[in-house]
Amino acid sequence: MRLVLGLLFSLAVAACVGLGTTWLVLTRGTAFGAIPIGAWVAWPKSGTRDVDPYTRATFARTGELPVGSGDGVAFYARTDDNGRTLDGRCDVLVSGTTPQARFWTITLYDSQGKLIGNSVDRQGFTSQEVVRRSDGSFDVTVAPRIRSGNWLPTNGIDNYVLVLRLYDSPVGVATRAAREAPMPSVTVQSCP
Repeated sequence: MRLVLGLLFSLAVAACVGLGTTWLVLTRGTAFGAIPIGAWVAWPKSGTRDVDPYTRATFARTGELPVGSGDGVAFYARTDDNGRTLDGRCDVLVSGTTPQARFWTITLYDSQGKLIGNSVDRQGFTSQEVVRRSDGSFDVTVAPRIRSGNWLPTNGIDNYVLVLRLYDSPVGVATRAAREAPMPSVTVQSCP
C-alpha cells in the first residue's frame, strides 16, 4: 500500500511540475531561439517548420498568426531598455530608427494580446504614417493622456506589449545580422 501511495504521490508531483512549467512557458512568452536586441525580442523561426513546440503551443493558445520567415519578423517589447515593465500609467518614448524593411508597423497590445481600445481608435502606426525627423528617425510617445506628434494611447492599463513587425526585411534571416540591427530605444519618461 505504501508503495502505491508513494508512486501516486510521485506521479502527482511530476504532473504538477510538468503542467506548471508548460503553463509558465505558454503564458510568459518564453521560447527557444529568441533574438534579443535592447528591449525587443524576436523569434525568427516562429513562422517556419523549425518552430519549437512551445512557440507553436503559444500561437495555438493565443490565436496569433506568426509572420512567415520569408515575409519578415515580429519583435516584442514588454519592458523598457532598463528592464522596467511597460506600465500604461507611465509615459514611454519609443525613439530611433528601425532596421531595413520595405514596410513596418508598431502596435500596442494588452498583456493578453488584444488591441487596446481607446476613444481615438489608434492602436499603432505604420512606416508610412509615422512622422519622422529629416534623418529618418522618429519618436512615438506611448502614454495615457494625449500628446502631440506620434502618440499611442494606453488608457492607463496595468501593462502592455509593443510589437514591431518588419516586413520584407533581412533581419531574422541571419541571427548574426539581427544582433547588429538598429532598433528603436524604449524609455520610461515619467511615471505617477
